[in-house]
Amino acid sequence: MFKEFKEFIARGNVVDLAVGIIIGAAFTAIVNSLVADLINPIIGLLTGGTDFSGHYLVLKGTVPEGASLAAARDSGASVFAYGSFLSAIINFLIIAWAVFLLVKAVNKIQSTAVRKKEAEAAPAGPTQEELLMQIRDELRGLRA
Repeated sequence: MFKEFKEFIARGNVVDLAVGIIIGAAFTAIVNSLVADLINPIIGLLTGGTDFSGHYLVLKGTVPEGASLAAARDSGASVFAYGSFLSAIINFLIIAWAVFLLVKAVNKIQSTAVRKKEAEAAPAGPTQEELLMQIRDELRGLRA
């Protein structure tokens, strides 16, 4: 069983997946910081608040006026946390855009490598002189 597990872990796909997950987690932290520290304050200024992710509506229960989202949730009130939801949407869009750009770049690199490999593998065509000699021979064949 240990041998099978060792073979499973040693496969390239598993290692690639692990690296992808680690990089994804680090990238998610960067995007979360970008949204929380840069984008949300700008949106908050446009909407008149200072922290957009903390915007919510109380659906049921009582919450002291001006309480934070965490305090509203801790009070047991039912809250509609639209600011957190919009922050999650912004996070998703940024991550999706970055992944799109990454995939596009990888595809471009791969297609360039494939074209280069095809160009190298393509047999060299006849030279100009060889083509002219073929045309000459064809014309001679037509006259005879």
